[in-house]
Amino acid sequence: MIKKRVRATVHGAISIVNALATCSGCALGISLRVTAEADLRSGEGIRSQTVNEKLIRNIVYNTIPEEILAENSVYISVESEIPMGFGLKSSSAVSDAVALACSKLVKEDIEDYVVLDRAVLASLDAGVTITGAYDDSSACYFGGFVVTNNRTHEIIHHQEAPHSLSAIIFIPKATRRGNMSKVDTMSNLFGEAFKFATAGEYWKAMNLNGMLLSTSLSAEYEPVLKAIQGGALAASISGNGPAIAAVSNKENMEDIKAAFAKFNGSVIVSKINNEKATAETLVG
Repeated sequence: MIKKRVRATVHGAISIVNALATCSGCALGISLRVTAEADLRSGEGIRSQTVNEKLIRNIVYNTIPEEILAENSVYISVESEIPMGFGLKSSSAVSDAVALACSKLVKEDIEDYVVLDRAVLASLDAGVTITGAYDDSSACYFGGFVVTNNRTHEIIHHQEAPHSLSAIIFIPKATRRGNMSKVDTMSNLFGEAFKFATAGEYWKAMNLNGMLLSTSLSAEYEPVLKAIQGGALAASISGNGPAIAAVSNKENMEDIKAAFAKFNGSVIVSKINNEKATAETLVG
């Protein structure tokens, strides 16, 4: 028997400044969506209809008190519009959504930063992130531009993005995610990109991030350059790649899509997102 069911909705994000080199980063929310449903049922145990069962279990144990788990079973299901493994923050969005849904199962008044911390800690324990990805999790949860210190779990700055903007995302075909071991050698330059972000110069930050990541990962820079030449405000590899995100006004979107079409891969267009994550009780 279902005693309570909650649905949480969280959105994806793209990188403005990769946090791996300095443990400080910046990300921007996009409208690709993750929906998680959490059921509190009669019985015992944790069941999930997801890819990463370890991550889900970590979140449940971090979020739902032991005394409730001892007397009930928990069932988690997740639906995602975000391609997995391409640097579009799918793991962060899933972690946020499940943590939010589980929090709402046991408490009506949600504390946003507690939810974020539980999601990030569960992700670290499950090995799906290196830095904790507090920048990614925060951008997925709050939307807009988010600048963070990932080491201290501090949001330094949060700003709404212009609603007219979209992210044109190129997904290369048969391209693996990059080896991030060389990123540390450019930590000073990533620090400069982060300074741009803290000053609100997000497009300068993203363009510098794109150049640095392409160099660090020995990745092809031409798609990034062609997007900028096509009118993108900024373009960069997102996360650890291989996806490339270009941010644009409406009038330049078709030119950027045409630029990406010259390369082997597919294109996704997503509006920029400024909406905070939501949770609603469906049953109970």
